[in-house]
Amino acid sequence: MGDVVDLLHQTVTSPWVYLVIITVTAVDAFFPAVPGETVAITAGVFAAGGEPNVVGVIVAAAFGAFAGDHISYAIGRGGGAHRLARLPVDSRRRAGSEWARRAVDRRGGIILTTSRYVPGGRTAVTLTMGAVRYPYRSFLMYDALACGTWGIYCGLLGYFGGLAFEHNPVQGLLAGVGLSVAVTGLFEVVRWARRRARARATAGR
Repeated sequence: MGDVVDLLHQTVTSPWVYLVIITVTAVDAFFPAVPGETVAITAGVFAAGGEPNVVGVIVAAAFGAFAGDHISYAIGRGGGAHRLARLPVDSRRRAGSEWARRAVDRRGGIILTTSRYVPGGRTAVTLTMGAVRYPYRSFLMYDALACGTWGIYCGLLGYFGGLAFEHNPVQGLLAGVGLSVAVTGLFEVVRWARRRARARATAGR
């Protein structure tokens, strides 16, 4: 375990760590299998020890997410609607895209801001916004807000986890990621409860 911690420490204290954060969080925005949030939280944990700089971690995470969201939006505008339509009807990706389409129609910028905390939700929403030609200026404004708050959330979540477990960064990392999973789970529970309530209301008519 000590070797793993040393390797992580050498990686995150390298001057290249900010470029790594930008790249991973950008790719994560349109390819959710890449753990952008975990990378940002990990860097935040080690930032509690002085390196890397926590402000740099936050800015890199926010900038990478912002760039990735715009790539996803461009993919949507360039034919994403056809790709979404070809997804299997009963697949999770199809269900996510349909949820995103309904959410964009109803709440637009608000759903873009909150979807950044839902696994896969941000990709479905940004693709859908591009596919339905959501106004770019509005997308730019709301996405800047979403990515900025998300960068602060990830960076400070890791940073305070690192402070709380100053002599055991692995525990700090686990605490940060665990809290992130809990927040994500809460979002999912709220979404499920609201869907169920709407379904009951519809069935009762």
